[in-house]
Amino acid sequence: MKKVLFIDRDGTIIKETVDEQIDAFEKMIFYPKAFTFLGKIAKELDYELVMITNQDGLGTDVFPEDTFWPVQNFILKSFENEGVVFDKVFLDRTFPHENANTRKPGTGLLTEYFSADYDLANSFVIGDRLTDIELAKNLGSKGVFINDETNLGTGEITVKREELNDVIALESNDWEKIYEFLKLKDRVSEVTRKTNETDIYINVNLDGTGKSDIKTGLSFFDHMLDQLARHGQMDLEIKVNGDLEVDEHHTIEDTAIALGEVFAKALGTKLGIERYGFCLPMDDCLAQVAIDFGGRNWLVWDADFKREMVGDMPTEMFLHFFKSFSDGAKANLNVKAEGVNEHHKIEAIFKAFAKAIKMAVKRDVEKMVLPSTKGML
Repeated sequence: MKKVLFIDRDGTIIKETVDEQIDAFEKMIFYPKAFTFLGKIAKELDYELVMITNQDGLGTDVFPEDTFWPVQNFILKSFENEGVVFDKVFLDRTFPHENANTRKPGTGLLTEYFSADYDLANSFVIGDRLTDIELAKNLGSKGVFINDETNLGTGEITVKREELNDVIALESNDWEKIYEFLKLKDRVSEVTRKTNETDIYINVNLDGTGKSDIKTGLSFFDHMLDQLARHGQMDLEIKVNGDLEVDEHHTIEDTAIALGEVFAKALGTKLGIERYGFCLPMDDCLAQVAIDFGGRNWLVWDADFKREMVGDMPTEMFLHFFKSFSDGAKANLNVKAEGVNEHHKIEAIFKAFAKAIKMAVKRDVEKMVLPSTKGML
């Protein structure tokens, strides 16, 4: 299935004007960095490029065609010279009051994209108006909002903004950031695991902001898993319904397996990741966690606990949690901790674990290669 970037013209790749009508060369200013980073998008990413633009009254006395096409053709040729070729260009000529379905945010010009050949859910509309974001919503896609105070004619920005926030995947006026976003899209994955003993749902965004919604039925376990989200700066949702009437074992073990599996799934090809480790102090404790998402599971555990329970979690299950995660994620883990306070010790381990994951999954947009001499991970 093909992915598409539906790209607005005025206010997006060329600057908007006061009269919102670019009908002369002296009124045309290319957007900063548009050539460089649209060029990189065209060369490096697998999107079809489609220009879709409202040109009010084109072909009428107020906007003659002979003032439009020289500028339009120059824009297209200039981008073509930099390796940016638009697969299709769609122009709507209607005025706003005509409410035509062909006019953005209507999808009348884009009916060919509602087919099994196109992956609209992973496509984007890039534009400077909320009508562009509305178009994204109507297509079932996401929007990249060019909200630039130097753009003119964007007075509707505050009107429908709130209801469209969930459609806006990125808000930026910097084409370099747009390129990085498209190249390093959020790594989001989910796993459902159901057995006779547990029913588990996990959703992770490795590139999130630290939000968490965790309910395992074990308060201390929730507290530890929350450390992963906050200190690993990932968004993590975990819902577990386990047989706690038996004991805690199945809930902790199966959650760890599913958590490892969702990480393996979210990492995907692992291109550009750092792969590796962290060391962290917490009061009287020192915890070291080294991780390698290298495709092979292994655990080295060097941490002893003198209490049977910390909160409502058996201390014997700490080792089991990390072993099960290692198996699910196909990752090496080396965990060491020393200290006096048992609560501090395990919390330091989970915080170091979170920091190790954050380091290991970090990507470098300029070095999107596999960090291995084997050719696979």
